[in-house]
Amino acid sequence: MDDLEQQIALPGFWNDQNKAKAILEQANQIKGLLAPFGDIERAVEEAGVLIELAEAEPEGRHRTQALEDASRELQRAEEAREALEMQTLLDGRLDPNDAYLTLHAGAGGTESCDWAAMLLRMFRRYAEDRHFNVEMLDVQPGDEAGIKSATLAVRGPMAFGLFKSERGVHRLVRISPFDANKRRHTSFASLDVVAELTEDIRVEINEADLRVDTYRSSGAGGQHVNKTDSAVRITHLPTGIVVSCQAERSQHNNRAKAMKLLMARLYEMELDRQRKDMERFYGEKGEIAWGNQIRSYVLQPYTMVKDHRTDEETSNVQAVLDGKLDRFVLAYLKHAKAAAAKAKAS
Repeated sequence: MDDLEQQIALPGFWNDQNKAKAILEQANQIKGLLAPFGDIERAVEEAGVLIELAEAEPEGRHRTQALEDASRELQRAEEAREALEMQTLLDGRLDPNDAYLTLHAGAGGTESCDWAAMLLRMFRRYAEDRHFNVEMLDVQPGDEAGIKSATLAVRGPMAFGLFKSERGVHRLVRISPFDANKRRHTSFASLDVVAELTEDIRVEINEADLRVDTYRSSGAGGQHVNKTDSAVRITHLPTGIVVSCQAERSQHNNRAKAMKLLMARLYEMELDRQRKDMERFYGEKGEIAWGNQIRSYVLQPYTMVKDHRTDEETSNVQAVLDGKLDRFVLAYLKHAKAAAAKAKAS
């Protein structure tokens, strides 16, 4: 870390911007790895001081307040310990990489489109709470409400390692706000997650295998975006994979971003082919319907979020929908690590 900070401090550091960005990303990753250690140390020290203050106080309001503050600091230390534990589980080759998230509403029309929009908000909140950069690459609005699909680029330390736990079908049970009879509805939406590839991983794509279509951006962005065919959709004919980007005003920039997403998806497919385990990429997600969900979010007749892979659950549904996903991410990483160890032993 000291060596990187010395390089960053050099006068000509920004002369090579690509190299400078790579060094900054490496430095941020190391800072992210070290942060939980410092957080634990500071929280425990602060809790110790507060407990000493409480012991020096007679019974009463000040003693109670000091003990409550100490309890909060110990809770903060526990949260930092969990973050450290999560960090140790993120040891996959692609875990440190940025991630592409693609949401699709399932069958069910407006209900599912609205649920997909709720999930989009949840995942954005989770990313933003971790100070990740989130860029909307493509979005297809629903006919009446919500979204039919959306693709995000999430950039930050261990973005793929964290979000890979969310890949699959998510199920919602609630009283429908779109049903005049106030009946309970079940809705589904799926999330695909792939890692953005670094320069050391190359995927060769034959231009003859591509069909490139341009269209007008459907999102906000000013008159230029809405009146020109700047959005790009690329179809990889041999695999049928389709990627889109309308984030930029420039058709050239949208094409470049769409190509990066296509390479990431093709690489993920090739990894699955080599492992002869298509279940992780497709089967685990499955059809966007009943029986294939990885997690259920129940708002009626009771409140509960339950992950069906790990049995992790909580009744605080609103916190989860507000992006508090760490307990589910950590449970999944532990589950996946245990399953990998068991498979290796057998």
